[in-house]
Amino acid sequence: MASIRKRGNSYQITVSNGRDIYDNQILERVTWKPDPDKTEKQNQKALERFAMEFEDKVKNGKVPKGEKMTYKEYAKLWLAEYANKQMEQTSIERCESSLNGIIIPAIGHLKLTEIQPLHITRLYNDLQEHGYTRNGIEKHYSTTTIRRIHQIISSSLNTAVYWQLIESNPCARVKPPKVEKTTDVRHFTLEQTQAFLDQLDKPYSVAHWGRTKANGEESTKLYETKFIDLQYKVLFYLAIFGGFRRGELIALIWDDIDFNNNSITISKSSARTKDGIITKAPKTFSSNRTVTLPLETMKLLKKHKAEQQRYKLSLGTYWKGTGHIFTQSDGKQMDISTPNKVFQKIIKIYNNTHEDKLPMITLHGLRHTSATLLIAQNIDIKTVSHRLGHSEISTTLDIYAHALEKQDINAANSLSELFQKKA
Repeated sequence: MASIRKRGNSYQITVSNGRDIYDNQILERVTWKPDPDKTEKQNQKALERFAMEFEDKVKNGKVPKGEKMTYKEYAKLWLAEYANKQMEQTSIERCESSLNGIIIPAIGHLKLTEIQPLHITRLYNDLQEHGYTRNGIEKHYSTTTIRRIHQIISSSLNTAVYWQLIESNPCARVKPPKVEKTTDVRHFTLEQTQAFLDQLDKPYSVAHWGRTKANGEESTKLYETKFIDLQYKVLFYLAIFGGFRRGELIALIWDDIDFNNNSITISKSSARTKDGIITKAPKTFSSNRTVTLPLETMKLLKKHKAEQQRYKLSLGTYWKGTGHIFTQSDGKQMDISTPNKVFQKIIKIYNNTHEDKLPMITLHGLRHTSATLLIAQNIDIKTVSHRLGHSEISTTLDIYAHALEKQDINAANSLSELFQKKA
């Protein structure tokens, strides 16, 4: 029969599970906490019922044992029973990568009950100070990456506590390295943004070599003049004037566009997984938003829609599109890696013909550019945060502190000039 003992605000339930080879009694224990919203009588009944169920599981061998299960074995269970049901596919794949590449090689051999705060602390210190060698390649990890690893370990062990495999989470006594605040948010300045937009309308040359002559002489180098495809121009305009994320842009369909109100509704995002590109609703409620766009951008969208429609008719049955704004040549959704490749290509084309080089930022840098330029135009931070789809205004404040500091300096200078004029 199960033994019930009160321990502070909880109860410890103990059940005998036979004897080991040394004739010592094997005891299985679990902790149960009463529901504060229930009466004492209701909790007593719930406790007795829980104790009976636990005893039944022990007798039928259905209770996983934290002292017998290694972290490697548990991680597999956690991914299957928790992560696959509670997390986004992209997050699951990041977890699997960190678990298999870093965490399991370090602590996978330990039993769940053996994992101590010191084991985890040493792992973080090693990653930060010495890096980690895999397949002969040494890699050093940033504090941001180590904190993400900490989140995975902590989340998995929190679930182990909830599943009553261990009594407490050792991560609660571990301090991951602090992330140093940085103002290095890479983006275009106003002048650079204008230069980039101008480049989208300019022709560029692509070199081709003809066939080698029969006598072995090198053929003449030929040049072909090209223009940036309209759909890429539209995509970059939306990134700058809408501040949209790459996944949000790739997921856009024509039904998301309101030409009457010059706005775009963001209600989904695309991401790459090991099974291909998936499109799902954004992770946070605030990422669902409607953003107003400048008239010039909407005119470009209309032009692109008409051009796409003409191209669709010319392909006939070869068109495989399902309404996406940005597509491959057969109408299927554009690959998520394509926009950044084209973006980097345009920057290189510009830099090859100009002395005032553009910084080699990523496509996400256009989102930072959008926010920074809005702040420079004295747009209130709440509006900026909404357009970006941030869940908290504090997120916007933290990321764009550099732009806000400049505005603070401008505000001080404006006040100074105001009183100097009066003097």
